Amino acid sequence: MTLNDQYNKWKENTLKKSLDKFKERKQRFEYSSGIEVPRLSLPPGADSAYEEKLGFPGEYPYTRGVQPTMYRSRFWTMRQYAGFSTAEESNKRYRYLLAQGQTGLSVAFDLPTQIGYDADDPIAQGEVGKVGVSISSIRDMEQLFDQIPLDKVSTSMTINAPAGVLLAMYIAVAKRQGADMRGLRGTIQNDILKEYVARGTYIFPPAPSMRLITDIFSFCAQEVPYWNTISISGYHIREAGSTAVQEVAFTLANGIAYVEAALKAGLDIDSFAGQLSFFFNAHNNLLEEVAKFRAARRMWARIMREHFKAQKPSSWQLRFHTQTAGSTLTAQQPENNVVRVTLQALSAVLGGTQSLHTNSMDEALWLPTEKSVRVALRTQQIIAYESGIADSIDPLAGSYLVEYLTDEIEKGALDYISKIDEMGGALQSIERGFMQNEIQNAAYAAQQEIERKEQIVVGVNQFQVKEEMTLERLSVDPAIEMGQRERLNKLRESREQRVVEQLLAKLVAAAKGTDNLMPLFIECVENDITLGEICNTLRGVWGEYVAEGF
Repeated sequence: MTLNDQYNKWKENTLKKSLDKFKERKQRFEYSSGIEVPRLSLPPGADSAYEEKLGFPGEYPYTRGVQPTMYRSRFWTMRQYAGFSTAEESNKRYRYLLAQGQTGLSVAFDLPTQIGYDADDPIAQGEVGKVGVSISSIRDMEQLFDQIPLDKVSTSMTINAPAGVLLAMYIAVAKRQGADMRGLRGTIQNDILKEYVARGTYIFPPAPSMRLITDIFSFCAQEVPYWNTISISGYHIREAGSTAVQEVAFTLANGIAYVEAALKAGLDIDSFAGQLSFFFNAHNNLLEEVAKFRAARRMWARIMREHFKAQKPSSWQLRFHTQTAGSTLTAQQPENNVVRVTLQALSAVLGGTQSLHTNSMDEALWLPTEKSVRVALRTQQIIAYESGIADSIDPLAGSYLVEYLTDEIEKGALDYISKIDEMGGALQSIERGFMQNEIQNAAYAAQQEIERKEQIVVGVNQFQVKEEMTLERLSVDPAIEMGQRERLNKLRESREQRVVEQLLAKLVAAAKGTDNLMPLFIECVENDITLGEICNTLRGVWGEYVAEGF
């Protein structure tokens, strides 16, 4: 079959079905000179490797995108990561962002919440509401989404070790709003392996942590079918200092481990694989990043179809969220960060992301202000509505350099995955310190290049200026911690203590057993049991993970 025949077959089958469901944004896409923008550019002549390596959008191996029309029908979700102080303050920010044209919510939780402690726990002192919103109970969660209909928005929550508890709160709030949980859309990060590797907000040892994840897979497959049950994250691996190849390799290796754990728990691969999602970093080298996204998509498709024998096309698709690289932001000349973020966001869109967060110019200094957040969102909107790059699918396909980089990143990542397989898999490689050491070595080498000026960081090691900081600053009032403590005192005084004790005893028994914990989490939070009380009960059964030195 010739390439032209393959193209016509794609148009008649895959494309037609997609257009019947999602019309394109315009009847005709054209440039200012009247030249029509092609939906899809193809090699001018026969190319024997085209079908194997690239294929067509919405078809295996998805190198050119997971949707047949990509952004010609719908732009990516503009999902700005936000959360600070109290639920009330964060709710105001969410409603502001939605009013400014944001199309999805992304919740940042404070550190106590991320590691399963209530705001009144002594270990939380000084950290309540500082790097995200403080959520200790369902009452906080209700306030966080006040006047935001959860059956009409898509919500991403950056939460890992206690992800099941926060998802339970979200479901319980949606139910109180009258929403059907089967229609809820969103994502929980829920990726504990990268916490062991690169971030550190873990609670429990690996075995119970993986059980919590597979419980969520199983529960959502039956009850919340449109929810992404995990966001397998390369973002933090890259932020810790990895290369692009390491980011792809270690992320997909962790993904393989989650699939294997779910299969071991008795789940059918096609029952949960379509609810897996990924989270990648968009770094400074635009062409390398575009190639990285394309390579990751092709690799995952092959892993799922050829290695795990998944049957559904939705199980083969790597769908991902992207955030621009926080580690590249500079405190020096912070306005330059707008340019960095623009290039990084451009790479994500050219690489086919499904949703995107653009960092604010002042994040190397403090929590972003409303103005800087608005500029970051406007960056996405200008790319979407003014640049024209969303009008053709995978516009850099066929570039000699981009295709070469895509192949090389895939080759390097597969070499890493092979080494990890020889060690027994991702978890074993983490326990041996392999991933951590590789990332640390890469980070050290990159820092040396900066110090030797082999890598120029504008405003840091070259083109410095004397400057006085004039940007508006956002600060979190320390008094909010006391307010959160008072709310928790009132909650504990007003609830039925006998019911609390019965449910926590039931949780102990369930944690020692094998039943799915999600229904019990929902029952607990609906009865005003707090995040910290649930996590501390589980700590009492499972213990805590302590990282060993390598």
